[in-house]
Amino acid sequence: MNVLIKPLITEKMTAVTEKFPHRYGFVVDKRASKTQIKAAVEQMYNVTVEDVNTMNYLGKRKMRYTKTGFQTGRTNNFKKAIVTVSDGQVIDFYSNI
Repeated sequence: MNVLIKPLITEKMTAVTEKFPHRYGFVVDKRASKTQIKAAVEQMYNVTVEDVNTMNYLGKRKMRYTKTGFQTGRTNNFKKAIVTVSDGQVIDFYSNI
């Protein structure tokens, strides 16, 4: 199971990182536990993880009007993890760009 799907780089998560400099957000597999997320972050980024907070999000219902009538659908469900690393350690998401 690939635990980490992608890092969260949004305006809201950037504001959290500026307020609390050692917190980072990730979209993770829905079946992943906090210990698996901690191990995956420590292995991938070579940091020490102090805390992991997780949130499950339900997909939103979407509806739009087209020529053929109303089209309804749903966005995907996902799980978000906020990871707190030890003082003095940072994760650089932009190093590979």
